Amino acid sequence: MRERRAFRSLRTLAQMRILWRRATRMLADALPKGLYKRSLLIVILPMVLLQTAVTFVFMQHHWDLVTRRLSEAVARDIGALTDLYQRLPPGEDDSALDNLASERFRMDASLLPAGPLPPVMPRSFYGALDPLTRTLPNEIRKQIRQPFWIDTVGRSGLMEIRVDLGGRVLRLVTRRALAYEANAHIFVLWMLGAMLVLLTVAIVFLRNQIRPIVRLAKAAEDFGKGRNLDFNPHGAREVRQAGHAFIEMKRRIERATEQRTTMLNGVSHDLRTMLTRFKLSVALLDNSADSELLQNDVDEMGRMLEGYLAFARGDAGESTARVNIGSILEDLRAASERHGASLGVETRGDLAIRIRPMAMKRCVGNLVANAHRHADNVRVSAIREPEFVSIVVDDDGAGIDPVHREDVFRPFYRLDEARNQDEGGSGLGLAIARDIARSHGGEITLSDSPMGGLRAAVRIPV
Repeated sequence: MRERRAFRSLRTLAQMRILWRRATRMLADALPKGLYKRSLLIVILPMVLLQTAVTFVFMQHHWDLVTRRLSEAVARDIGALTDLYQRLPPGEDDSALDNLASERFRMDASLLPAGPLPPVMPRSFYGALDPLTRTLPNEIRKQIRQPFWIDTVGRSGLMEIRVDLGGRVLRLVTRRALAYEANAHIFVLWMLGAMLVLLTVAIVFLRNQIRPIVRLAKAAEDFGKGRNLDFNPHGAREVRQAGHAFIEMKRRIERATEQRTTMLNGVSHDLRTMLTRFKLSVALLDNSADSELLQNDVDEMGRMLEGYLAFARGDAGESTARVNIGSILEDLRAASERHGASLGVETRGDLAIRIRPMAMKRCVGNLVANAHRHADNVRVSAIREPEFVSIVVDDDGAGIDPVHREDVFRPFYRLDEARNQDEGGSGLGLAIARDIARSHGGEITLSDSPMGGLRAAVRIPV
């Protein structure tokens, strides 16, 4: 039995943990994701809760207490007038009592012939919320024992009380404001007005504090995409420190890139000089089969050298410009036709975005060249999406096994009988293409093509 109870308690505890995790996950999904909205929620939510709590306490305690005290005073006046009219014989003193009620109790008193009291009026929704309809009848019952009828539902600001004295009916008319606190709405309006003013100040202040953070994030995104920056840190001290740290990091990266580019230019100059000597030496040889093979090797070495340097350099020195992707695809189609290959081009939407033109042309060109190398029919399409421009290269070749589709983007990675061997090339075509896409903030993915081969999709944010 103990083991069963322990097992049940553990199972109940596990179920409670699962429910708690689901509830917290749902709450996290419902909450805003942005820093500005979250900060605004942190300011607004406690303010609204505080104002609601204060209003509730005022309405339920203070307002009800004041209404009960005022209703008690009015009920005592009604009880006193009832006793006076009951104990004094009817006659010539009625006018004196009416004057007393008007001057001392601020009530209009009159005597009506004997008869049944009016029926109790039904309460409306707003009448049920009126504290006077709950408090005043209870206080009157404590002061008099005669049957009475009260009308507090009207909108005229007056209330009528009728008391059955046996042989006649005492009718009293007085102002509703004597029995309850009529200025409570002013307190509520003051609280709502103060809350609106505080919320406006909080919104303006938070907007000014969040704007420098948004500008810093935008500057970091533009720097990652190779765009020109115009960023000056401002805002709170911590935000300015982060901005200055970003600028210093940018300078270090640019300095390191410049040093690497200078070194690569020196290496490439020396290697190209040696290749030029080889070409001259081969050109001085006789036109034999051996000299033709040497010339091919030298040309292959030149292409491999250009591929290595392009991969190491990353085309980072090129400036961005607003270019239409469609014109790049048309240039690639013309280049394919010059080499005897056909390329289908399809474009849809506004394709003008800020990119590094030569780098993007090389990215798509590598994908198209890779497809031409292993397929007969190749088609490239560019589509404008809400936040991206998608460039898709489809072919009808043999494709790549899904297991190796991520590996082919690794530099110098080769597959036996695979399409990324580049037929004697450096094997860096896909790696260079992905680096260029990522330097623009995008990505390249491989999947099955509707044409039966491979699909290479490039997505560049606009």
